[in-house]
Amino acid sequence: MTAMLTGFGLFLVGTILAKMVRIVRGPTVFDRLLAVGAIGTDTVILLLVIGLIYGRPDGYIDLAITYAVLNFIGVVAAAKYLDRGEIGPGHGETR
Repeated sequence: MTAMLTGFGLFLVGTILAKMVRIVRGPTVFDRLLAVGAIGTDTVILLLVIGLIYGRPDGYIDLAITYAVLNFIGVVAAAKYLDRGEIGPGHGETR
């Protein structure tokens, strides 16, 4: 079972590296942003796989959830900034 999980972990690392190529060569900034979000998702799965390999999934689940939330907030904030040029409320909006 450990060999299978290790192989899956290495596969995830390979997909992360392929997505890093998209970040460097992406034709638009939105392609790069999607690749960053996908890397975050793969990293969450990789954290869970590492937790299963070491036999301590309970500690790694907390890390994975925290990383997923931070990844989501970061990607949404970056997308909003790229769309509007600001992160706060837009013109005419109230707080």
